[in-house]
Amino acid sequence: MQQVKEFLETLHTYIGGSEWFVFLLLGTGVFFTIYLKFPQIRYFKHAIKIVKGKFDKKGDIGDASHFQALSTALSGTVGTGNIAGVALAIHLGGPAGLFWMLVTALLGMTTKFVEVTISHKYRDILPDGSISGGPMYYMKKRLNIKLKNGKIIKTGTVLGVFFAIGAILSSFGSGSMPQINSITNSIFITFGLKHIVTGAILSVLLGLIIVGGIKRIAKVTSKLVPVMAIIYLVGAIFVIASNYQNIIPSFFSIFQGAFSGAAITGGFLGASFAFVFNQGVNRGLFSNEAGQGSAPIAHSAARTQEPVSEGMVAILEPFIDTIVICMLTGLVLLSSGVWNEKLQNRFQNADMQILSQVYDEKDDADRLKLSRHISKKETLPLFTGQLNIVDGKMISDVTFIHARSFAEDMIFYKDDEKFSGSIPVVKGVVETDESGIIIEGRSLMHSAPLTTEAFKRGILGDFGKYIVSIGLLLFAFSTAISWSYYGGRAVTFLVGTKYVIYYRLVYVLAFFFASFADTTIIWALSYITIAFMAVPNLLGLWILNRDIKSTIKQYWVNFKKDHPEEKAPKGVL
Repeated sequence: MQQVKEFLETLHTYIGGSEWFVFLLLGTGVFFTIYLKFPQIRYFKHAIKIVKGKFDKKGDIGDASHFQALSTALSGTVGTGNIAGVALAIHLGGPAGLFWMLVTALLGMTTKFVEVTISHKYRDILPDGSISGGPMYYMKKRLNIKLKNGKIIKTGTVLGVFFAIGAILSSFGSGSMPQINSITNSIFITFGLKHIVTGAILSVLLGLIIVGGIKRIAKVTSKLVPVMAIIYLVGAIFVIASNYQNIIPSFFSIFQGAFSGAAITGGFLGASFAFVFNQGVNRGLFSNEAGQGSAPIAHSAARTQEPVSEGMVAILEPFIDTIVICMLTGLVLLSSGVWNEKLQNRFQNADMQILSQVYDEKDDADRLKLSRHISKKETLPLFTGQLNIVDGKMISDVTFIHARSFAEDMIFYKDDEKFSGSIPVVKGVVETDESGIIIEGRSLMHSAPLTTEAFKRGILGDFGKYIVSIGLLLFAFSTAISWSYYGGRAVTFLVGTKYVIYYRLVYVLAFFFASFADTTIIWALSYITIAFMAVPNLLGLWILNRDIKSTIKQYWVNFKKDHPEEKAPKGVL
């Protein structure tokens, strides 16, 4: 499993984790923000009016209302990224990682606006009367190259196919597998229910919901999203209020290392500016999916003849998802102080590494060496040999790393009893899964378990963990529901509607098996699949920038004619 994780992470460094991808993502947001004169600010109030249905018309074509389309898209974005993803960003990059998540969201409001607008404009009406849309359709219809001799080079079709394949892969890597993995981990920690049992129950529910298509999905998500948001936000506010003395220092910490990197503090071993920036942007994209091209698939089903109006609805998504929910999660983690505190936990295989020398955490030089090793700026020698254990305790002269921190107070168990004997280790990796050995101890934590611990640090006490478990259950499960629709529409684009049923079957099965797989492997896979969708979509937006701008201009011409009593934002024409 460690080798699989390392392969996926290496692949990720050349795709989504590379600088070119980050600059493409942010650059697109910056370009359209300036090109369209800050639509995320100017059109915000107008977007709220549209969601309320103020400008709805009878006879508009579509399968869902504006609110239902927004709820479906939000249910696809508000998921583990808001609970586990924020915790992972802070775990990897410190508080400054949250800053770059927020910047990504602010620019992402514009990116969502333009990608939904152009996708809705070129959506398809299927023979059965239902709607199918998304970036693959605008690519096919607008990005093919027509030569002077009349010959057509199907570049847009190829891009559309590539995007659709990426959407199918991403439905597993982003929408299904990380979601159920986080749910089962949280439920196990909170209620002690086995991963496979939780996975089996939710897999059956998932299958029953997604078989009904977008209309059933929209009905479920439009009721689920408001409920889950209220439960989680109220709980988060309680925790932050309980740690009110840390609110201002937490805000300062978010901005303090944004441009310099995160310093070593507590159990946290620091991170360079480049690493903080990269992780924040990537976690921001995983959370709100701006530029990935997933949300346009849901918004294409909205009942409206005006593509721009649905694009404006999409402006609200990154705001709700990241600027509100992720910010509150981040403040919970920072104000509670758990993010850099070592906590008792069960070690995961892919998070462990054993060094062949003894390093002292109290020694600043050793802490710096380990920090550079974790950041891959230098490589410390890894241990290969037999790890000796007596009555559950390690007696070998090595340094044990877990979750990017010095591990402490480790106890080795086998069959619920303290283990004695030796464990083979190769290049710092011990395959505890194969030996049946379980390791518990104190180290940093990340993802959903860290957020769960943070919610217990307030007036809610241990009851806080139930808020996280319920919130994560609703968030992540709704995400899996929406992504099944995204993947199904990608299948429709590639091979037709009759094959969607087979996709749904595989989707539910993968959902079940991921419920008891290694968390870090699932997250590593999700990093890669995001880029498979985002790259062709972002390139398409750049190419069609004039089409997008003219479509927006025409929208306001029509709007002023139809609603002369309404005040349009300044400078729209």
